[in-house]
Amino acid sequence: VQLQASGGGLVQAGGSLRLSCRASENIFRINDMEWHRQAPGKQRELVATISRNGRRTTYEDSVKGRFTISRDNAKNTGYLQLNNLKPEDTAVYYCNARVVLSAGEYEYDYWGQGTLVTVSS
Repeated sequence: VQLQASGGGLVQAGGSLRLSCRASENIFRINDMEWHRQAPGKQRELVATISRNGRRTTYEDSVKGRFTISRDNAKNTGYLQLNNLKPEDTAVYYCNARVVLSAGEYEYDYWGQGTLVTVSS
């Protein structure tokens, strides 16, 4: 199983992007999902989280009101909408998910390969 992240790119400050994270093959269920980012020369940081049913979300303070995390369980896909982007949002964005491969199994932790977001001033 792989998590395939996409949607990154180069955008001007104030612009928007929508990141996607899709499980590569049939799985039973995805539990909690997260988006992290790592800027050049910095440690990876948690940006947003979403519960399995989508009712609970959390955000890192600097992205509150600008980023929105969501998911489509029927498509085994998570999303991160990035609005009003700032140069300091430039980073590689990674999705992370707890995946249950088959009914009755434990969840396993998977990471996507990362997608680069570059915001120019």
